[in-house]
Amino acid sequence: MSQDEQQLIDFQFEKNYQKDDFYVSKSNFFAFSLLDSWPKWEKNIINVHGEKYSGKSHLSEIFIKKNKGIIIKAKNLHQSFEKSLRFHQNIVLDDLNEEANENIIFSLINFVDQNSKYLIINSLIPFNKMRFNLKDLLSRAKNCLDAKIEKPDDELIKVLISKILFDKQIRINKKLVEFAAKRVRRSYGKIFDFIYKIDEMSLKEKKSIDQKTIKEALGK
Repeated sequence: MSQDEQQLIDFQFEKNYQKDDFYVSKSNFFAFSLLDSWPKWEKNIINVHGEKYSGKSHLSEIFIKKNKGIIIKAKNLHQSFEKSLRFHQNIVLDDLNEEANENIIFSLINFVDQNSKYLIINSLIPFNKMRFNLKDLLSRAKNCLDAKIEKPDDELIKVLISKILFDKQIRINKKLVEFAAKRVRRSYGKIFDFIYKIDEMSLKEKKSIDQKTIKEALGK
């Protein structure tokens, strides 16, 4: 991987996110570079999808901070959305799932197209794989750019563990980070569960982290 493909992006959040910066690795490079290339997109709608804690909302915050726009939760999107969205060129629809109102989502897509706007849809599963009943929405879902965030690679796992623990003022040496990274399940959720357990054990026992603590947190 080239130096351009791997970078640490400092970004301060107003919201309560897990970490204060975004690490670009093989796992998320495509999604990051696609959003970073705005407005040179082949299509005006992008679906960023990946498992929980994979950084979808974080990427959206970076994008909106840089290019201005609005982020709205799919569950909060109502029929009268045009009033609040008409002055924004860039729109992020966060946490879209199959429980969303299909007619409203379809109306939003038409609104974006008709007004030359850009839409980022964040979801756990691909937009074009969702089981909607509205045929027109199914058709539109297949016609947007797909940006999958893959499972974390080894380098990203090590960065997440060391960076988040550092932010929590928990010191852990490099060898222990590598030990944990090789044994934790390759899942963002499991990585954050592990970090939470380390944080909890550190506060409770008030001692430095050693290999025994790592094994206990991993459930070994």
